[in-house]
This record gives sequence, C-alpha cells and structure tokens, in this order.
Amino acid sequence: MAETERDDGAAGFLRCFGAQLRLLRERKGLTRAELGSLLGYGEDQVASVELGRRIPKPEMIDRADEVLGAGGLLVAMKGEVARARYPSFFQHAAKLESEAVELHAYVAHAMKGLLQSEEYARAVFRQWRPLLDEEVIEQRVAARMERQDVFSRRPVPNISFVVEEAVLHKRIGGDEVWRGQLEQLLLIGQRRNVEIQVMSLERGEHAGLAGPFTLMETKDGRRVAYTEVQSDGRLHTERSRVRELEATYGTIRGQALAPQESMVLIEKLLGEA
Repeated sequence: MAETERDDGAAGFLRCFGAQLRLLRERKGLTRAELGSLLGYGEDQVASVELGRRIPKPEMIDRADEVLGAGGLLVAMKGEVARARYPSFFQHAAKLESEAVELHAYVAHAMKGLLQSEEYARAVFRQWRPLLDEEVIEQRVAARMERQDVFSRRPVPNISFVVEEAVLHKRIGGDEVWRGQLEQLLLIGQRRNVEIQVMSLERGEHAGLAGPFTLMETKDGRRVAYTEVQSDGRLHTERSRVRELEATYGTIRGQALAPQESMVLIEKLLGEA
C-alpha cells in the first residue's frame, strides 16, 4: 500500500473518531466550550479533535469517555488514535522511542525529528512528496512535538546525538525558522541528560558515511536499531547488526567535536545569522 493511502486511512480514522466525539457531545447537550471546560481544554482544541485535525492525548480520551457517558466507546479507539499519530513505517519505532532508557542517534541530511522546532518540522513536512494534506501536516507536527516529552520523562533517559555540520547550514523554512532551530538545539543541549555533538565539515572521511541511524535500549534491556530512508523504516533487533551500529556510533562520537565545542559552534552560527 502506498504511503499516501496509509496516510489517508489515518486521517479518515481521526475524522471518524472526531465525528463520534461530536455526536456524543451533542447527545449530552453540550457546546464545544462546555465540553472543553469539563475536560480542561479550550474550545478550539475540542473543535480541532472533532474535525480530525488534532490528535487527542490518551488522558483526554479517557476523560471524554467518562464525561460523555460513552461506556468505553472512545477508550476502545485509543490504540488506533495513538497509531494514527505517525506514518505506518514509524509507528513501532515511535513506541520504543517513548519508552527507551537510552537513545542515541547519528543525524544527517536534515535535523532529527526529536530535535526539531515546530516551525522547522512544519517546513520539513511541507516538502514531502507526494504532498501531504494540510491536516495531515498539522497532525504530524503535533505528534513530533509530543515525542519531545522523552527529554523530560521520568526516569530520565540517557540521550545523545551526533549531527552533521552540513545539517546546521541548511536554512530549511527560511532564515527565521533556521535561527529558531539553532536556538532549539542550544536549549536541548543544556539538558543534563542530553549531549549534542557536531561532526565538523573539516572532518573529511568518517564512520557515518553510510547514513543516519538511531540506537535504543528498552526498559527490559533489549537493544534495537532503527534506520530510515525514503519513508522506508526498519527496526533491527538481531544482536549482530545492532552491535555493528553501536560500534559505528562509538567511532562517530570519537570523530565528532566534543559537546562543549559543538555548542560553541552552534552559538557561532547563530551569531552570524
């Protein structure tokens, strides 16, 4: 099945969920503003969910099911709602990422989703081919921003990134978005559990020439790797393959600038913007 068809299916499901929510709300005789007040959300947020433009969080679904007397109807759709937040090729990896106790990534071509500002993410999705519908773009952006909860999750995971310097020079979304993205990197890099390193342009050959990848360790001690190219995502669980990428990442970190040097470089680029 083509990715655009899968995306249309996810968008269609979210519209169906929103229609169910609207019908239950109207049966209770509530306005969007009144339901929002009961749920702790704004009227615009409720409207966006009902129109399938916003993906509701699990706690919102639980509360709405209770307030509207849905008898578990909305709760039963929670799993599908969660899966609809991401393209199908990334759904399993997203679940592992949200639960990882360690996460390490080598970043090339464009900024990794976990590091992206909202404006940068929106600019990236608008460049996807085939073109994504605007509501799909907004759903993807919202999901990408929620993924960044991993930085503040408890227990605190150990996270590191090595970013190609060339990525820092790409003004995706224009100058203002680019500056915002550099500021985002500096903010994330200040977190005690996060280290960001830059692979300098002055480093000619290095161990990352085969492309980007992500390493994760789960709560139960499983180590997995994730690779992605042209909307084809693959999880690697075989220990020999994961071990190869772990060794590669160790070499990449040794060849990149140290975290403090990397932050200085990013600050310099921002100062020259």
